[in-house]
Amino acid sequence: MTTQDARRRGGEALAGMTVMRDVELDITGMTCASCAQRIERRLNGLDGVTATVNYATERARVSVPPGIGTEQLLATVAAAGYVAGLPAVERGAADQEPDRLRRRLLVSAALALPVVLVGMVPALHFDGWQWVSLALATPVVGWCAWPFHRAALVNLRHGSTTMDTLVSLGVLSAYGWSLTALVLGTADEIYLEVAAGVTTFLLAGRWLEQRAKRSAGVALRALMQLGAKDATVLRDGVEHRVPVAELAVGDRFVVRPGEKVAADGVVESGTSAVDASTLTGESVPADVGPGASVVGATVNTYGRLVVRATRVGRDTQLARMARLVEEAQHGKTHAQRLADQISGVFVPAVIALALATLGLWLLAGAGAGQAFTAAVAVLIVACPCALGLATPTALMVGTGRGAQLGILVRGPEVLEATRRIDTIVLDKTGTVTTGELALLDVVAGAGEDADVVRRLAGAVEVASEHPIGRAVAGPGPHVPVDGFRNLAGRGVRGTVDGHEVVVGRPDLLVDEGQLLPPDLAGAVDRARSNGRTAVVAGWRGRARGVLEVADTVKETSAEAVRRLRALGLEPVLLTGDAEPVARSVAAEVGIDRVVADVLPEGKVTTVRELQAEGRVVAMVGDGVNDAAALATADLGIAMGTGTDAAIAAADLTLVRSDLRVAADAVRLARRMAGTIRGNLFWAFAYNVAALPLAAAGLLTPMVAGAAMALSSLFVVSNSLRLRRFA
Repeated sequence: MTTQDARRRGGEALAGMTVMRDVELDITGMTCASCAQRIERRLNGLDGVTATVNYATERARVSVPPGIGTEQLLATVAAAGYVAGLPAVERGAADQEPDRLRRRLLVSAALALPVVLVGMVPALHFDGWQWVSLALATPVVGWCAWPFHRAALVNLRHGSTTMDTLVSLGVLSAYGWSLTALVLGTADEIYLEVAAGVTTFLLAGRWLEQRAKRSAGVALRALMQLGAKDATVLRDGVEHRVPVAELAVGDRFVVRPGEKVAADGVVESGTSAVDASTLTGESVPADVGPGASVVGATVNTYGRLVVRATRVGRDTQLARMARLVEEAQHGKTHAQRLADQISGVFVPAVIALALATLGLWLLAGAGAGQAFTAAVAVLIVACPCALGLATPTALMVGTGRGAQLGILVRGPEVLEATRRIDTIVLDKTGTVTTGELALLDVVAGAGEDADVVRRLAGAVEVASEHPIGRAVAGPGPHVPVDGFRNLAGRGVRGTVDGHEVVVGRPDLLVDEGQLLPPDLAGAVDRARSNGRTAVVAGWRGRARGVLEVADTVKETSAEAVRRLRALGLEPVLLTGDAEPVARSVAAEVGIDRVVADVLPEGKVTTVRELQAEGRVVAMVGDGVNDAAALATADLGIAMGTGTDAAIAAADLTLVRSDLRVAADAVRLARRMAGTIRGNLFWAFAYNVAALPLAAAGLLTPMVAGAAMALSSLFVVSNSLRLRRFA
């Protein structure tokens, strides 16, 4: 069942469902995908609990029914041999892990280098070199490799195995064989260079992996730190500096030039330009003044603003963005779930394969040393870490980069949907157009001046509250009007410069005795055929001009449509407006297929009809009336400037009101999906190719250790390429 199906059915079944709560846990002690699989299995064993454990983010997302407390979840994780806790604001311990690994790596490298050189270059042998190698290798196998041994012991105590079991077995086997040979003098070959070299390679791989994982999450951490730390609150006319956490809805706060806006709000006084580039990717600062909305974490460039807070704390746009990004990073694709299941049974199978390799080599008449070398190589080369890192690292980097560009991805299921879509339905108002009426043209009658028509009509309409009236009035300044009257649903009238001016529908002027000359009647007809609203202005017995008003197309919409077509998507314009209006807009932006005169519930019907044609449909919208269609579509894309209902129903959210970002969002999602598929392919291919080579004796244990470390590093490095997406 798709994500959209789940959302549709979820609303129908809500009444009979148990109310669940979501809990996040930080998990420490995981060393591979098998660890995450084991914790997930234990948590899901609790009655009614659904858990997802992410190895890359080292977090668990748990859906818990009433009756199961957080303490029980923590105890369940502890019983599995790991440590869990509620997420802290700063994850200092996790960030210190690469430093701890680095210390062990440096010691291991310094001690292992002479052991490897002496062991592999006969010309460097000297009297007693074996015992010197033993002395140098012992702290490497003991202290430096202790993280592997400790994890293996914890898992053994709980009756399970992980990748650390393989590493610990391989290193201890090589060391034990060598120690026995030296003490008893029963073998010609020792493998201390294997024990020391493999430990060093694996520590290097794990250190690089930890650093790469930390780099993968840097975009999310940067996003969460964008917000202001303090706010200057106005109370009884006095400014008070307070932590941003103390802000409440309704508080008035001051934003000086260069400061960050502390919370989402509305400007009460002052004018300035606000730089939102760090939050939305929009490079040009937006002018703001009284009545304008501003978003927390944006930067005030020059003027002093007084803002009334409308959303604070977890309700701000920044906090919601961070939550969406983090939630997306917890998900798993179908392929990743399969990889997790494989890794859960992989380690016992590898141990069995290593024992079989040892036995088969001995049965084939090979020497004990050769058989032992092949078996140890099998143990070491088989680490399934790359499988566990394939999806989460790509999600971490891709969603973090998306957040920097103003693209929020709800989860990994979205990536699978973007690969299949072939049709994109665009809501007109607020998506393709600005959603605001504007005066596009003034047609003056014979002998009249268009500027005079605009000035007198605007002077009367400035007192009107109707959107069409505000569009006709424009920004001003305006001539004073006397005797203003609002003629409900038809127009307005008033006295300007001694003229009794009537502005409104053509039939209003006819009723008022203002004659409509043939040239202006033709202008009215042309405006209507072009999808515009015709407003007529007249005085002294006849109409003097026609003012054409319409919802304006965004400057970027035509380019956005071209980009969507380049991605193989057929655009469809969907609107509740009349057919002429819709056709006019569609022609301007380059859309061929138009569905007009559609009621809100008809938008859902349109999406379903397209799906019935065999199309895989994406829907872009921003209003409450788009929410149902967004949920019905195979992929819902909400403009971030839209309503909460639309955003909640969507799979992708665009922070900027720029349709070009929709094309970027589809490209990013497809790139992320391709990266995940590539990661999983190479992770599987590595194990499929490496295990037979190791069992055949074609890989030495040290080469196997290096190959295993490099496989994980390759997966993470491949994911990090998403940071360069533009």
